[in-house]
Amino acid sequence: MKKFLSILMTALLVFVLAACTASEDAGKEPEKNDDEGTTEEETVEEKVLYMNNGQEPSSFDPPIGFDSVSWSALNNLMEGLTRLDQNHDPSEAIAEKWDISEDGKTYTFHIRDNAKWSNGDDLTAGDFVFAWKRLLNPETGSPAAFLGYFIEGGEAYNSNEGSADDVAVKAVDEKTLEVTLTSPSPFFLNIISLPAFFPINEKVATDNPEWFANADTFVGNGPFNLTEWEHDSHFVMEKNDQYWDADSVKLDKVHWAMVDDTNTEYQMFESGELDTSDVPSELSEKLFSEGKVDIVDQAGTYFYRFNVTMEPFQNKNIRKAFALAVDQQQIVDYVTKGKEKPAYGFVSYGFNDANGNDFRETNGDLMKTNIEEAKALLAKGMEEEGYETLPEVTLTYNTSDAHKKIAETLQQMFKDNLGVEVKLANMEWAVFAQEQSALNFQLSRSSFLNDYADPINALESFQTGHSMNRTGWSNAEYDKLIKDAFAESDEAKRFDLMYKAEKILLDEAPIFNVHFYNQTTLQNDAVTGIVRHPVGYIELKWADKN
Repeated sequence: MKKFLSILMTALLVFVLAACTASEDAGKEPEKNDDEGTTEEETVEEKVLYMNNGQEPSSFDPPIGFDSVSWSALNNLMEGLTRLDQNHDPSEAIAEKWDISEDGKTYTFHIRDNAKWSNGDDLTAGDFVFAWKRLLNPETGSPAAFLGYFIEGGEAYNSNEGSADDVAVKAVDEKTLEVTLTSPSPFFLNIISLPAFFPINEKVATDNPEWFANADTFVGNGPFNLTEWEHDSHFVMEKNDQYWDADSVKLDKVHWAMVDDTNTEYQMFESGELDTSDVPSELSEKLFSEGKVDIVDQAGTYFYRFNVTMEPFQNKNIRKAFALAVDQQQIVDYVTKGKEKPAYGFVSYGFNDANGNDFRETNGDLMKTNIEEAKALLAKGMEEEGYETLPEVTLTYNTSDAHKKIAETLQQMFKDNLGVEVKLANMEWAVFAQEQSALNFQLSRSSFLNDYADPINALESFQTGHSMNRTGWSNAEYDKLIKDAFAESDEAKRFDLMYKAEKILLDEAPIFNVHFYNQTTLQNDAVTGIVRHPVGYIELKWADKN
């Protein structure tokens, strides 16, 4: 998520100048209203919300923009069959209703007659068939393709072992979509609310495969249209009059800046150039004590990935030594200062098992600071590998002031607790994501936000060869536990399988955890109705500004 300093400062200067002008003149338009042709100035107040996206979106192509710098925007530019409501539950959206077969495997969705694209085209079931098969097409290279494995034939197609024709998604007619799953899934309606499952206008995408790359070619179906996109600077959305539920949309425009420094963001919020801001760690104690911060739970984990294919992290004991040398409590108390909970497991709090017990509390602390054990494990691992001196280690993070502070803290902990000098490196998000996926980093910063409300979503990412694994780690027993959990209908047994899987993951330590996420936000008192979903993206459909 990041930009090199020179580009950032240039983009910031452009934005600040533009925002200052906007704050003086926003919404004021001359109108002719005199019958004799004379003109008088009337002030027409537009409702313009000023947000910060942090970075340039990686892509507004739904199956590709599978990250936090793309999904909030995509979620407001487009819409799937279902949409998360104000209570974070999947509700009717492009589909006005659906039927589920007795065996729980076949869903028949009925698309609204007034569902249209922003260019006026009718939205059809065929647009969903086109989009979902494109998501699963291995040539698309979507990091979100694994989410489509619930669909019969989806995994085989994505793994080059089947064809698009075998994917059980079909248009019964123009407004009826039928989907067959591999097994009953209680969270399927939640999953298809995600941007990866948004429809794509087949005609537009066929005529222009890069339809999503610029504002003048973008065609969506959500509450807002993309009307301006100055890359690496800002983008603007306007209310979509073609949206089936346009009457619910109160904002006229949303202006998104791209500023990846929290202190600068806060200064812009204080000066009225932004309507929301993250909380700078230096001011967190003051702002929390003043009651100015909104805190919302979020299901996800801030963590680091070891590359087990690179020295010295091919050795389990060396990985565990680094993991146990990290003091998560100190990081949340003195570095992030956002009232986060330290993460001693990978699955976050908030998921109850068949007995009503919280997953995290039940499975306990699986990776907690232990300096003496860390030193012993490092010595053991070095002996196993025949190292007299540990190979040079570089920790890489994607550019942001918050990530930098945590990386510098880890660097000092590794030095103080293990006697290991670790180098730091950073790069902007788009390049960072590609390099991490290609296993080109030894040790790198990462994050996970639940896509749907079940612990299996957190754990499935570390299966062998999974697109979200990004560690090179493979464990046959772990893979079997996850596969069996997906197929298990008995909830008690399913959770037992997941408890065992997480214990293997943390014992093998291809990762180490830092903290569980929450969302801490400062917001203009004039703004209401923004919904911040636990899965991490923002809902502006019901937002207002008075």
